Amino acid sequence: MVEAVVKRFKEVYGDEAGFKVFFAPGRVNLIGEHTDYNGGHVFPCALTIGTYGVARVRDDRKLRFYSMNFDHLGVIETSLEDLKPRKEAGWTNYPKGVMWAFEGRGYQIPRGLDILLYGNIPNGSGLSSSASIEVLTGYILKEFFGFEVSNQDLALIGQYSENNFNGVNCGIMDQFAIAMGKKDNAIFLDTADLSYTYAPISLKGAKLVIACSNKKRGLGDSKYNERRSECETALAELQTVVDIKGLGDLSEEKFEEVKSAIKDPVRVRRAKHAVYENQRTIKAVEALKADNITLFGQLMNASHVSLRDDYEVTGIELDTLVEEAWKAEGVIGSRMTGAGFGGCTVSLVKDEAIDAFVKQVGDAYLAKIGYKADFYVVEVGDGPCTLQ
Repeated sequence: MVEAVVKRFKEVYGDEAGFKVFFAPGRVNLIGEHTDYNGGHVFPCALTIGTYGVARVRDDRKLRFYSMNFDHLGVIETSLEDLKPRKEAGWTNYPKGVMWAFEGRGYQIPRGLDILLYGNIPNGSGLSSSASIEVLTGYILKEFFGFEVSNQDLALIGQYSENNFNGVNCGIMDQFAIAMGKKDNAIFLDTADLSYTYAPISLKGAKLVIACSNKKRGLGDSKYNERRSECETALAELQTVVDIKGLGDLSEEKFEEVKSAIKDPVRVRRAKHAVYENQRTIKAVEALKADNITLFGQLMNASHVSLRDDYEVTGIELDTLVEEAWKAEGVIGSRMTGAGFGGCTVSLVKDEAIDAFVKQVGDAYLAKIGYKADFYVVEVGDGPCTLQ
């Protein structure tokens, strides 16, 4: 892959020296969905698929962007003087947003860049192609200009730029999982205070299989912000009767005791998901540490049911993929992953059953939905790095 991106970079920008090759992973969340902005726990891991970048510093203030995934758009040109979100800028709003956020923190970017990107994360899949681009951009700026920022800072800057430049009210999980990824480990992250531990993923005889529904979604214009606002209102109602900072502070028992403070039955369901999902995540990590992969799978299944019934973010595509996965031999657990409304599912499947799983679930999905799903057998990878 490195040769292919370098070759294209030279074709697009010329082959003068001085370029470097970088990589930032995608991520999948194993359990803990829609808990990250509710002060709860998440359990994501970085993947070995992600975004490759080739970049070179220019002598002027120009910024030139090119994506091999959107090569029909050609080179998109702007400058460090024009770090403003523009609809027509398309995907380049993500790297521009990070540059804007760096400058807002006092890191002046002295010179422009030629940047080429190629992602092998399916676009719009919910495996965080946007957060991967954000962390990659921050890492490129750090490497070229010597900015003293940690990988955790890169995550926070990426999230800030997505919230405030691109207008998506996302939590910290995606950028954190990508920036802090560690091979063969998932990250047990408390989003309330960013304390985290690495938990080894030992799947012994099973693998993670991602199924991409191929239903495209845009987070900014989906119901994501609506769900977030419903939870914020529910939290404010609960705070009139109990001293909490986030929904993640409540146990299931305490929630049942105080939920009558929430004045709307829809908001009760939304808050219930946030509370119960947080507890499921804590139990899932304990199950993994105790080598109880069966319980881990059961908690994944319960997570999907809650996302479908209480949080209502699944939809027919994701429900079909998960319900067909539950019927297949060798499946330990399956759930939607990411924000929902399209995107992907993640399943734990025994090695010997993977081929049959892909065929059976894929055929059933095509028959019901009318177009095909794509399947990826993935491994748990490291965070961002310089490749060349």
